[in-house]
Amino acid sequence: MPKKKKAKKSKKIKKSKVKNKIKPLTKITEKKSNIPGQDEKPEIKKIKKQPTEKRIYNIKDFVVYPKHGVGKITAIEKATIGEISIQFYKILVEKEKLTLTVPINQQSKLRPIATINQINKCISILKTKPKIKRTMWSRRAQEYDQKINSGKIYELAEVVKDLNKNTDIIADQSYSERQLFEKAYERLKSEFEAVLNIGAENVQKKMDKALGRTQISESVE
Repeated sequence: MPKKKKAKKSKKIKKSKVKNKIKPLTKITEKKSNIPGQDEKPEIKKIKKQPTEKRIYNIKDFVVYPKHGVGKITAIEKATIGEISIQFYKILVEKEKLTLTVPINQQSKLRPIATINQINKCISILKTKPKIKRTMWSRRAQEYDQKINSGKIYELAEVVKDLNKNTDIIADQSYSERQLFEKAYERLKSEFEAVLNIGAENVQKKMDKALGRTQISESVE
């Protein structure tokens, strides 16, 4: 008889051990169920971004499209695609002889032209010494191209300043350097013209003076 009682006790101990193992597993599953869904976060971000994308521009306003530079709004038109009515801007980029069609609800890339204070800061950037990195030209060329197409006027001024050789002699610049310099120079010049409302020649004199290019033109004359 005593041997049978011992066997019963050992069975009870095993059951209690199994029960203790199951309890923490149920707690872990409960904690996981309390974690908020990750799908809610991007919805909140989208709602915040929508108002900033809807800026009202008028006809004859100047705007900047990063990949093409300064353009002028020539019309605000409507079109129906399927059953959806879309309103969009017609933007003329005179330098490239290009007309852009930009929907009003998808105008996050557009920005208004710079203020006079921003133009003055650009002039002060042009007056500073160029910063040339010791990295390979291919990498620097990519960085310059990204800055030109960023649509940020200060970065554009930095490219003009860094690639300025204070000379018009073609031999002093490689072909790719000259191309990037002229692209950045013309983009910056067109925005100067739109903001200051002066002729192209006067803008060029103002920029060349800041870059120190006037002394070269005077010595050639």
